[in-house]
Amino acid sequence: MQLHWEGILVGAASLLIIGAFHPIVIVCEYHFSERIWPAFAAAGALFLAGALLTAGLLSILLGLVGVACLWSIKELKEQTRRVQRGWFPENPKRRSQQSATSTKNQPPS
Repeated sequence: MQLHWEGILVGAASLLIIGAFHPIVIVCEYHFSERIWPAFAAAGALFLAGALLTAGLLSILLGLVGVACLWSIKELKEQTRRVQRGWFPENPKRRSQQSATSTKNQPPS
């Protein structure tokens, strides 16, 4: 009897990729805000293009990473909401930049 390990490998890779993208989203939102989403879109498109141009297990893994990149765009927006609710820390440098920008836009008293 011959065993086929591809399904188990894809399942394990899926778990690892999804698990890796959770902290990636948190760190990217903290340092760059949700405005980093075009980088995730570009990376997702490149990985999906790579999946189209390869075969076998590599194609599947590239497809998984590509879809995870695209899913991360939604998660960036959700992470911003989680930060606003106080569930995750806000980047203090960004807060000072936003408050400086908002005071510049206010009319003088």
